Amino acid sequence: MAVFGVLAAALGVVGLIAPDALIGLMGFEPISGDGRAAGDYTVVFITASSMAAVNMGVYYILASLSDWRAFFRWTVPFRLLTFTVFTVAVFAGRAPSGFLGVALWEAAGAVATAAALRYDSRRAAV
Repeated sequence: MAVFGVLAAALGVVGLIAPDALIGLMGFEPISGDGRAAGDYTVVFITASSMAAVNMGVYYILASLSDWRAFFRWTVPFRLLTFTVFTVAVFAGRAPSGFLGVALWEAAGAVATAAALRYDSRRAAV
């Protein structure tokens, strides 16, 4: 969980400093400031999302440091929901196919977290 927290916070910082770099990482085509239409609030949305990612990353790090297992359990179904929503967005044509990588990242994180929780509970039972 700490690794995910560090990655989320780091990518959030990237989005705050270089929004177009983050847009490219997600599979979208970055558009320079001069090429944006009036009323295009993409950078505002990326800024808000990036700040949320920084905060979320810190939450994950703090939960990991305090071994807050309930938090870890709560993340599993919501990360699977995120995977589902992002995958549907790609297949519905709302996001480019490269965005499936973000969806798969969420699914992998959910599965890894569930497996680690299960391992820990079995180890504690012995």
